[in-house]
Amino acid sequence: MEKKNLDDNNMDRLASLLKGGLGMVPFAGSMLSELVGNIIPNQRIDRLTKYAIELDERLSMVPIEILNKLKSDEEFIDLIEESFFQASRAITDERRKYIASIVTKGLTNEAIRLEESKYLLKLLQELNDIEVILLKLHYGVRNDSDWEFRKLHEGVLYPITTFTQLTDRNEKQKKTAFKETYDLHLERLGLIFHRYRMDSMTKTSKQDPYKGKPRISGTDTTHLGKMLLEQIGII
Repeated sequence: MEKKNLDDNNMDRLASLLKGGLGMVPFAGSMLSELVGNIIPNQRIDRLTKYAIELDERLSMVPIEILNKLKSDEEFIDLIEESFFQASRAITDERRKYIASIVTKGLTNEAIRLEESKYLLKLLQELNDIEVILLKLHYGVRNDSDWEFRKLHEGVLYPITTFTQLTDRNEKQKKTAFKETYDLHLERLGLIFHRYRMDSMTKTSKQDPYKGKPRISGTDTTHLGKMLLEQIGII
């Protein structure tokens, strides 16, 4: 208890020093001081409260004997701790639902161990909301809800389909560049893989003359990508 009080006092002292130092910054000092002292901590508390409500609602559907068995399990405690850390930074309700879904599905899915749930949680942390949408779009259309999802987010998959002005062309180029970067990130994490156009004569992949890379004919989710989508509750 004494150590905790010391830690709390040190954190309070650090926050006071930081606020005082920011207050001396000539232009935006008062605004930054208010952010550090009030707005950011209050937002964190608000996010954690929303997450706790979301998580509690989902945990209420987990058999009580499972929860009683897990409450002293270090892997479970570690998973919960990681989920609250991510929830404190989650700015959308959707992201908080993803986090809570991974936690609770990891408790009831016998095919997923707790350490694997934590790994999926870490993967989710690596992705921004657009990359999550792209991962789902790459999974493809399997039912009516997939069509609705694709229609809702088609602007992510096809940033700008028509343009007539130079500003629109620049905007399309910018968004296309971001999408390509997002896809590279998803591929690097092992969540998607590309299919390439093959030359029937040489039996090698066709090259894109503008990019100097093999032409992509399509993109699919890997087994890991599908597993992540299942655990966050999108499929």
